[in-house]
Amino acid sequence: MVRASVSLAEGGARPIVEFKEDPPEAELPPVVGRVKWFDATRGFGFLVSDSLDGDVLLHFSVLREHGRRSVPEGAIIECVPVRLDRGLQARRILSIDLSSALPQQPRSSMPPSERSDRRSLADAAGDFEPVEVKWFNRVRGYGFVKRPDQSGGEDVFVHMETVRSAHVGELEPGQMLEARIAPSAKGLTAVELRGSGSPD
Repeated sequence: MVRASVSLAEGGARPIVEFKEDPPEAELPPVVGRVKWFDATRGFGFLVSDSLDGDVLLHFSVLREHGRRSVPEGAIIECVPVRLDRGLQARRILSIDLSSALPQQPRSSMPPSERSDRRSLADAAGDFEPVEVKWFNRVRGYGFVKRPDQSGGEDVFVHMETVRSAHVGELEPGQMLEARIAPSAKGLTAVELRGSGSPD
């Protein structure tokens, strides 16, 4: 943005108008963070760092100079962040350490018994219906959604694997999705998710 400042010339005879552009966003000191998740299809993800409050947006464009278009969950990245109106974003990547990263195709964290039961759950699930995210914790690997039209109704369990396979990104409380729900040993379980309003 260009701003104008007005000052008087010596003697106050006529004003002097100076035009100055706002400086670019100030870079913050470098930080080290862990990749929380990265969606290669959408081309972005987030880092978490003990040095900053809030997640740091990581766009694929800053990975290109390191010969990458994506990074796996758990990778350690040193970056130079900037604070924008919409939050923190990595401006430059200084280093990428993959030694603690999860495999690109991580094994399912579901117990074998639950994996084997997944097919029958899918067969028992109803059609897609609207649900609202109650909470979801990626570290714990699960969360809950609820049917918005059932006040006080039973919460619906959602496993991390279901979220990953749906490619719906980060789940936030109050976010609207659609789910196929089936009864299970844990109660109601979402066996499929998709973004709200997705085509059949």
